[in-house]
Amino acid sequence: MAKHIESFEFKQSVSIIKSTGKKARNLSELRKQISQVGDECIFHHVYQYFLKGHVLEYTNDFAQWAGESLEERALAERLASIDPYTLKSVSEVRKELLSEIDIFLADFPEPRDVVGGNEFYFNETVSLVFPVGVRTRNLAEFLVAIEHIDAGSIYYHFYDSRVRLGEGVIDDFSRWIEHTLGRKNLAVKIRAIDPFMHSIESIREHIREILEEYVRADMEGVAD
Repeated sequence: MAKHIESFEFKQSVSIIKSTGKKARNLSELRKQISQVGDECIFHHVYQYFLKGHVLEYTNDFAQWAGESLEERALAERLASIDPYTLKSVSEVRKELLSEIDIFLADFPEPRDVVGGNEFYFNETVSLVFPVGVRTRNLAEFLVAIEHIDAGSIYYHFYDSRVRLGEGVIDDFSRWIEHTLGRKNLAVKIRAIDPFMHSIESIREHIREILEEYVRADMEGVAD
């Protein structure tokens, strides 16, 4: 009897932005609010920044505001250098943000206010997760799905999963490939793709290229 293979079910999340009612006019107020807002708020402004496709200069909303509204480029670059995917939790990201701001405030203890209308508004995200009707049972089917699936699904399974699973470098794709298909070498290659350095579409392309190599080898009868 053939071994049952648990299929990979592609899902997607739709984010509904919810205002917290909190805002900051200067760096001191930003620091205070970052220390107090919920994890959902930090998650929205740092992790979900990658849903924007890296169209902006920095890599999280706090860095973007520091660079564009406060015009503090050095601080913005330091905030942007915080890689949330090398940290284990939202709490650790929060600590890094506060640490960088504290270092800056030690040198500039009286930060200026931004021009009215340019305040930082703290939001959080309510995510609705749903299946997209695509299941795959092998690498060939998985490759076809990766080529055509919506970018929001790539984000959910490759970015969001690293926080959701609480394992840092583990994503849904490589987890299924390793534990269900038993292709550890392939899973390691996919995990080696740095989410912090690529846009979602670039992630898709990297995964596609890796999968094509393995699917071709399978068709030729070459072992993993």
